[in-house]
Amino acid sequence: MSALVSVVAPIFNEGPGVDRFVRRLSDVLGDAGLRYELVLVDDGSSDDSWDRIVQHALADERVRGVQLSRNFGKEPAVLAGLEHAAGDAVVVIDSDLQHPPSAIPAMVQRWRDGAHVVEAVKRNRTGQGLIGRLGGKLFNRAFTGLTKVDLVNATDYRLLSRSALDALLKMPEHSSFFRGTSSWIGFRRSIIEVDIDHREGGASRWTFRSLFRLAVNGLTSFTSAPLHLVTLVGLAFAAFSVLLGAQTLVRWLRGGSVAGFPTVILLLLVMGTFILLGLGVIGEYLARIHEEVRGRPRYLVQEKSAQSATTPVPEQLVRVEHAER
Repeated sequence: MSALVSVVAPIFNEGPGVDRFVRRLSDVLGDAGLRYELVLVDDGSSDDSWDRIVQHALADERVRGVQLSRNFGKEPAVLAGLEHAAGDAVVVIDSDLQHPPSAIPAMVQRWRDGAHVVEAVKRNRTGQGLIGRLGGKLFNRAFTGLTKVDLVNATDYRLLSRSALDALLKMPEHSSFFRGTSSWIGFRRSIIEVDIDHREGGASRWTFRSLFRLAVNGLTSFTSAPLHLVTLVGLAFAAFSVLLGAQTLVRWLRGGSVAGFPTVILLLLVMGTFILLGLGVIGEYLARIHEEVRGRPRYLVQEKSAQSATTPVPEQLVRVEHAER
């Protein structure tokens, strides 16, 4: 029997987009002659997305649905899909069709040629505004510089072999960052370039606030570099204070007047800003520690669509469901 390819996609208020996504994936994967399953994770949608997923699951046993009990966010939804995927290789893709499904057969071929992780990198950023493009580039370059994990032009669109996926699922942290952790695990890798398409139907659900929150969570959950940066800036301010103090003492001993008020106010503003930013960085890490100590589940499943009796259930999923009972 040929290898099974699982395609995981988080769904949030996509509505008719669910139908477009399933049709497009079915056409691409069917034409490529792949044995596949679609694992669609409804991340607490408030529209009819789940009803559409169930309808497709009833019509096609290769479509499986997982409904989370509320909106947990994209990262937990991706994790839920990965833990419910049964394939020998698993592809993560966005459901808005900005990630071109036509690249999946090439990704599968790279996997068959020996790659354990196949990353799709962007050739363009179609459909993104200027602020979105600049923000994305800034975050990816900052993340790469702080962690030494290359995310320049990277996307969540990637294929993982079963062995790479098992290694990823062993990582116990609560706040996961799929794009970073799937790069951190290593394994033999391959890269393909893709053109990002315009979103089909509706507007993006991402706001500036949610993107900023995702960036902060990604950095703080993956690296402690910002804490070290606070320490380095603190040392720089300490050195500057020593020099300024020495200059002030010398001028006082010589009887010269010390320029006071504007300089003092400027220093207070700079120091106050740094202290507040430093406390904010420390607070973010305390929040991550608090989440880990509480040990709450990263997501909760409310309902699953009907599953074919012929669809194999991965060993780690059996363990997870047994633990939930």
